[in-house]
Amino acid sequence: MLYRENGQFKTSYAADQQMLPIRQDRFVLLAFLAFALVGVPLLADEYLLRAILIPFLILSLAALGLNVLVGYCGQISLGSGAFMAVGAYAAYNFFARVPELPLPLSLVLGGLCATVVGMLFGLPSLRIKGLYLAVATLAAQFFADWTFLRIKWFTLDSSSGSVSVGALTAFGLPVQTPQQKYWFCLILVMLFALATKNLVRGHIGRSWMAMRDMDVAASVIGIRPIHAKLSAFAVSSFIIGVAGALWGFVHLGAWEPAAFSIDRSFQLLFMIIIGGLGSILGAFLGAAFIVILPIALNQGLPLLGEWVGRQVDTALISHVETMVFGVLIVFFLIKEPHGLARLWATAKEKLRLWPFPH
Repeated sequence: MLYRENGQFKTSYAADQQMLPIRQDRFVLLAFLAFALVGVPLLADEYLLRAILIPFLILSLAALGLNVLVGYCGQISLGSGAFMAVGAYAAYNFFARVPELPLPLSLVLGGLCATVVGMLFGLPSLRIKGLYLAVATLAAQFFADWTFLRIKWFTLDSSSGSVSVGALTAFGLPVQTPQQKYWFCLILVMLFALATKNLVRGHIGRSWMAMRDMDVAASVIGIRPIHAKLSAFAVSSFIIGVAGALWGFVHLGAWEPAAFSIDRSFQLLFMIIIGGLGSILGAFLGAAFIVILPIALNQGLPLLGEWVGRQVDTALISHVETMVFGVLIVFFLIKEPHGLARLWATAKEKLRLWPFPH
């Protein structure tokens, strides 16, 4: 009875097309954001911020960028780790070579470099699609690994491809403690999520979804495939590149190309499959699931082993984690292709009608 829309009348087209037309949704979102901004930094300890919340925010941003390309435009990509690496190393070069360059500007420039690379590897999407496009984007992964390992200029002559950053500041404010890093990542993720939500609700987003649903029909009604596909690659690569720069600068502090290996690309793909393709919320749900599940298995399996009288080593935990991910991906692809976001939407529809039959 609490989730009712009685009396919430819409008297204009703009009101009817609100991002959150139901009043309860707006209240819940505002309360959640207020708690995330104020309550979490006060209540969370250093481990929770460093090991869980900051990685969750950055991976959510990367999954959001990949969902633009795969979920909304229907273009399969396995090069997300490469675009993260381009964003991280490009931002590092701007940050290290240009004195007094602000950190946010370095992140944006890193994202723009990832945009250029993403569009180059998105050109095959004009001719191929599906598995062939996935293989074409996979080439970006090997290209990035080779580039940052072999070409020393990108790493300031580091022999191993490893780089590091020192004390970080943004607009004169330090970004050094776990709380400061959390706030910095949270604000960026909020801005990108808002911008992406508005983008997919506009004509650009509608052209992406038309291309995803039936590219031939979209071309017939006047949507140009080159604009729709390359714009999706550009936006997706920019967001993923900024996420990669955040992963290197804020979360790791020091990194090498292995931090953005092909495993990272598959991890992001698993996030949007489990969280929900074509959904802003799905990127966050998938990232939360991927971040929390390994921690739960690492904590729960040893306790289960003690209860049954058998020792559980780390190798077994790693294997179980891989098997659980595989089973869940198969389950969601078969039973609920739209992931956790669709399950939440279904539950919300039932709440809107409860206790009446439906």
